[in-house]
Amino acid sequence: MRKLCAFLLVLLGPVVLAQKTVTLQDCESQFLKNNLFLLASQYNIDASKALTIQAKIWDNPSLTAELNAYNPERNQYFDIGKQGQKAFGIEQLIYLGGKKRNEIKLAQTNEQLAELQFNDLLRTLKLQLRKSFFTVYYNKKSLETTDNQLAHIEDLINSYSVQVQKGNIPLRDLVRLQSLYLNFKNERMEVVNENIEEQANLKLLLNSAENVTPEVSKEEFNKYLVTIPFDLKLFQDDAIANRPDYLAKQKDIEANEINVKWQKALAFPDITVGANYDQRSGAFNREANLTLGIPLLLWNKNKGNIKYAKTILEQSKVEKQNFDLQLQTEITSAWNKWDESRKNYVVIKPTVNSDFEAVYNGILTNFQKRNISLLEFTDFMESYNQASIQVNELKKKVVLSGEELNSTINKDLF
Repeated sequence: MRKLCAFLLVLLGPVVLAQKTVTLQDCESQFLKNNLFLLASQYNIDASKALTIQAKIWDNPSLTAELNAYNPERNQYFDIGKQGQKAFGIEQLIYLGGKKRNEIKLAQTNEQLAELQFNDLLRTLKLQLRKSFFTVYYNKKSLETTDNQLAHIEDLINSYSVQVQKGNIPLRDLVRLQSLYLNFKNERMEVVNENIEEQANLKLLLNSAENVTPEVSKEEFNKYLVTIPFDLKLFQDDAIANRPDYLAKQKDIEANEINVKWQKALAFPDITVGANYDQRSGAFNREANLTLGIPLLLWNKNKGNIKYAKTILEQSKVEKQNFDLQLQTEITSAWNKWDESRKNYVVIKPTVNSDFEAVYNGILTNFQKRNISLLEFTDFMESYNQASIQVNELKKKVVLSGEELNSTINKDLF
């Protein structure tokens, strides 16, 4: 017997240890530390910072040297001494037209864009985390109710099986209980399958191999039931100030404006300034010269790139206008979903109390005492199971729609 217990502990131990009860705050804390999507996206910010550093650096100067290979007058190879010939030169490219300034501004703007994209990813993943967290919690509550009923029905089926064999109860009563049991099993399987998917999402988001058992207090749920008046202007102002994707649209326009200026600046010719020393081949011995070079704007005036940059700028402005309309629609839709879910739950809330459980226990007891018929009992069990599941579904919809509204405005309204 001891060996059997030890074997069961070894077998079941990993399953038990693979479960942990956590609050939403615990989940979000682990998410911020371990999520691989966030860690990978952080590298985009670092890469953008590196490009800003590079944009600030000027081109290296160019050094040239000219050394005599063969002097035919003296029949001497590499005649580079005092009587020989050598020349040295150095050149530096000087940017004109604000090229370097605009290049740096563009790199800095792209760096800010990378940060906004990171924050928007954080917003999206945070919503996904919360949705999975609350879905698993309320599905678990539904499963607890169904499992409790299944246990009672299973006991009844075992008892009825014995009585059917003795001829005390007709077979149809046993079949009806078995049919009710199978219906509950099928409904349970749908919830279990959904929870498997949501648990997989949580594991991925938390970068963890453990199953999460969410814990939600009554106070945490009740905050989603507060009455919030619909104020589109206020909500839109909050979203404009807080949503990273909206700010990214504005920053994208700014980056494209800078790019237009940069492309125009590239049309200006740059000057190459240099100095050289020539020992003997110039007009004078030991000649020192200043050199200047500038390209002639005959064919390439960067017109194509300028036009392209202007087109992209206009495109980004139109996308921003479309996003403004989209934002209004998202806010209105999210608020309506939450408000409708809240109203639906508030309507049924007075009937959802401890008496509901007491009625269930009373029906079960009366059926066991043969005070009610099997038909009445099975009808009640089906109604009770559906009602319990629907209550949890309503709660889940209130919370999930509330979180969608939070994410749409990117502000915790609850």
